[in-house]
Amino acid sequence: MKRAALISIFLLAACAGAGMLSAAVLASGAQDPPGTTTTTTTTTTTTAPATIPAGVTIAGVAVGGMTPAEAFAAVQEAFAVPLPIVVAGHRLAPTPSTLGASIEAQKAVDRAQDATAGTSIQVVVSVRLERLRVYIATVAKRFDHPPHDSQLVLRNLRPFITKGSSGRVLDRPAAVRAISAALLQNRRNELVLRSQKKAQAVTRNDFGPAIVIRRKSNRLYLYNGMRQIRIFGVATGQDRYPTPLGRFEIVVKWRNPWWYPPASPWAKGEKPIPPGPSNPLGTRWMGLSAAGVGIHGTNNESSIGYSVSHGCIRMHVAEAEWLFNRVDIGTPVFIVAA
Repeated sequence: MKRAALISIFLLAACAGAGMLSAAVLASGAQDPPGTTTTTTTTTTTTAPATIPAGVTIAGVAVGGMTPAEAFAAVQEAFAVPLPIVVAGHRLAPTPSTLGASIEAQKAVDRAQDATAGTSIQVVVSVRLERLRVYIATVAKRFDHPPHDSQLVLRNLRPFITKGSSGRVLDRPAAVRAISAALLQNRRNELVLRSQKKAQAVTRNDFGPAIVIRRKSNRLYLYNGMRQIRIFGVATGQDRYPTPLGRFEIVVKWRNPWWYPPASPWAKGEKPIPPGPSNPLGTRWMGLSAAGVGIHGTNNESSIGYSVSHGCIRMHVAEAEWLFNRVDIGTPVFIVAA
């Protein structure tokens, strides 16, 4: 009895031991038994970023060993270097983007990643011509120097002709061609833009006769440019009808003119007078741009040297005819108070 009981207890213990071992195997292979904790360890693998093969260049920039992002930044930075430009002796340094240029840097970097070591890769450059022309127009506005024509003025009661000067104008089409070529070839050497000389339209040699009338002195001076030719005695306007002061020009020339009474109180009731000895205008009329005023002969030659006219400038008949042949429509006439 005792022996049988001991055998039964041993078998139960053996069976109990076999059940615990089986449960432990299942847990390690499938799931945790209730009331247990399991720690799992995960291993992370880090992959180094791809780099461009050694010796590869993009538009002359060494990018071998760089990551694509580093290569992209290096190429963009190199392209952004300003283009040195000289205009009329002044140095400018516009950036390519200011000039309307851009590059396809990313496409070049993509090609570099698959290139063999030592490969030289070119980059595609684009230029927006409309933006480049706007920049050149701005530069031209700043540096263009227009010509200054000679001008006739009065100095010290005498005609004086200013010297004038030629101008310089930026050659815009040539500037577009030169700058766009430098950008497309990715060059940054100094670029001198050409200007064209623009001659003045009027020089000192273009001036002919000029007249100066000194009202108080009752003298008429004829000049050829700045050179005095001849002096004449004249009659000018009386105090009530003074000869106007200022700069005028001859606008009409008549031989043997008619005299027509002006719309003025002093001529009220007067009749037109045909050419002839009694004509108050003599044989020649040189009308000025001052309304109703002209240089002319006279049938009262004793009035020469006095201020007795109604505003016109009277001359001896023969002298008026001589002057008439030596002046033109457009001849400047200065009337001064002296």
